Amino acid sequence: MQQVPEYEHMLYEDGITIVKFWFSISKDEQQERFSSRKTNPLKQWKLSPIDELAQDLWDDYTHYKELMFSKTHTSFSPWIIVKSNNKKLARLESIRYLLNVVNYDGKEKAKVRIAPDPDIVTRFHRNVIRLD
Repeated sequence: MQQVPEYEHMLYEDGITIVKFWFSISKDEQQERFSSRKTNPLKQWKLSPIDELAQDLWDDYTHYKELMFSKTHTSFSPWIIVKSNNKKLARLESIRYLLNVVNYDGKEKAKVRIAPDPDIVTRFHRNVIRLD
């Protein structure tokens, strides 16, 4: 994890824009999605043996996810957290985030909102009490 910010900084210095999304769902939503996949023949392929452990290991995964955020979040390559219990909204707001960050011809003339909803898309912020 120590090398990630160093590597990302080299990319940043070369003019590359890095966007790191973390699509976050609640434990209950994850359980609902896994249950749906077990019974839906079109979605069964998405379920792996590791997924079945995810609910039991939720707290451990959360700890290591937050550790990863704290070690690899930087001003030039921040973690962008997308609340994803609603898949469609999460995808649309992620696209809005990208449209807001990247420069392109005609951006200033956009007739739709390109700023993401701050209740869905936020930057990671260090929480000293929980992580350090």
